[in-house]
Amino acid sequence: MGLGLYGLFYFGGKESMMLAGNNVLVIGGAGFIGSNLVNRLVVDSARVRATLHERAPYARNARAEYVRCDLLQPEDCARACTDMDYVFLCAANTSGAAVMETTPLVHLTPNVIMNARMLEAAYAAGVCKTLFISTNTVYPVSDQPVRETDVTNEFFEKYFIVAWMKRFSEIMCEMYASKIKKPMQTVVVRPANVYGPMDDFARETSHVLPALIRRVVERHDPITVWGDGRDVKDFIYVDDLVQGLLLAMHRIMVYRQFTRNQTIASFLAGLGYMEKRGKGILKMMRLSELNDLKCHFSLTDDKGEFVVRFTP
Repeated sequence: MGLGLYGLFYFGGKESMMLAGNNVLVIGGAGFIGSNLVNRLVVDSARVRATLHERAPYARNARAEYVRCDLLQPEDCARACTDMDYVFLCAANTSGAAVMETTPLVHLTPNVIMNARMLEAAYAAGVCKTLFISTNTVYPVSDQPVRETDVTNEFFEKYFIVAWMKRFSEIMCEMYASKIKKPMQTVVVRPANVYGPMDDFARETSHVLPALIRRVVERHDPITVWGDGRDVKDFIYVDDLVQGLLLAMHRIMVYRQFTRNQTIASFLAGLGYMEKRGKGILKMMRLSELNDLKCHFSLTDDKGEFVVRFTP
């Protein structure tokens, strides 16, 4: 677990419509996190634009604007960012552990280029703030809770390439936030394993929970689980992650750890299990519905002071 987010979700009052009336761009609007984020932003009365590439969204939202873009091309990135106030970088060339094991380089070049192009376009368009979704694989292997400052650039060997790709993208965010004369505010979020509606269940590319669910549904016998049985995993429900993303984008204005404009936060949850009764994995249950699991989230600065508080 991380010391990334701790405290209290707000579903009512002014916090429930944080970006209402703003022009918000979701890069990767056809993906798992992007689709869920688009739906939440529309409910919150934001004016939403979402990018698509090769595939259609899981469920197209009639109140959002969709634009088809190749984010490796600078002109497409510039077109997507036109007139936007806030940008969420949710797009990624991503996959599960099987692909990272066999062909890890597929994550390197396209993601680095795409992230660089989008930061460049957002800055040129005068965007107020950009949020980049990183990963908790940037942390070193540890059996102890970690803070956002605990990154040592020493990664779990299997995730070495994807971790360095994400870490370099974080550093690019820091460049835009603090290393130029006219900086752009950036927020970096390092989620744990995300699960929930509209997840990827494909055999080759799914992550741990949808991969296990598929094996259960297909009646595998025995059910193959990666690892040696001693793995401890962090999981976060996608609605809880989306709420955390909105809180980070809306409420964090200064950063007291690295720079004045950049924020890095870890969104981690879980105690190494989902539910003793075993029903949650099939129902995609919210963590808040599990009576025997306590999850705490925190976003702290370098002094250990809470910046954002919520509980899923």
